[in-house]
Amino acid sequence: MLSHSAIWDAIDAIAERHGFSASGLARVAGLDPTAFNRSKRVSKDGRERWPSTESIAKILDATGENFEQFLSGGGAYVQMAAAIMRPSVPLLGLAQAGSGGFFDSAGYPSGQGWDEVPLPSTGQDGSYALEVSGDSMLPLYRDGDIIVVSPTAQLRRGDRMVVRTREGEVLVKILHRQTARTLELHSLNAEHKPRIIDMKDVEGMGRIIWASQ
Repeated sequence: MLSHSAIWDAIDAIAERHGFSASGLARVAGLDPTAFNRSKRVSKDGRERWPSTESIAKILDATGENFEQFLSGGGAYVQMAAAIMRPSVPLLGLAQAGSGGFFDSAGYPSGQGWDEVPLPSTGQDGSYALEVSGDSMLPLYRDGDIIVVSPTAQLRRGDRMVVRTREGEVLVKILHRQTARTLELHSLNAEHKPRIIDMKDVEGMGRIIWASQ
């Protein structure tokens, strides 16, 4: 849970950085001058009172700071809020992905057993991550690398992609050609020959949109 005291500490810190008291900060943000008073932070019956997101937005607008700067004054709150706001996707080991129960009929992650990995940018709907094991995907992907797959991203020739077959194979390949009936895939490792897979044998596929390299 978020810390009540830490978020108020962040408000006090931004006031101090700009030379305001808590009341002065509220006033310059166009709020009631008593909005941030210490007496307003706990109700008469002892319940904790939290500032609204609208109030925080007005503080940032009035001081010219961004949310990251605001968080820098909140101590432990920074890590908690960053973890909440940072986009993430479900994570599964590549070796597990071929077994049943981890994807629904549309190719989206489902069921138990998924972990979670944060992304440096917003993930697309239904995206999931796989952890590479072994050296079969060298030289592009090494053991332990994380690849993020989007089942909704448009696939084009030359894209790196993941294909799951109905027999339980999980293939990381390069899309060479796709028709209504077949997929022609080239391997990441040049020593492996291209493969042609009948679309009726494909259980799911998606484009690799990010890797942890």
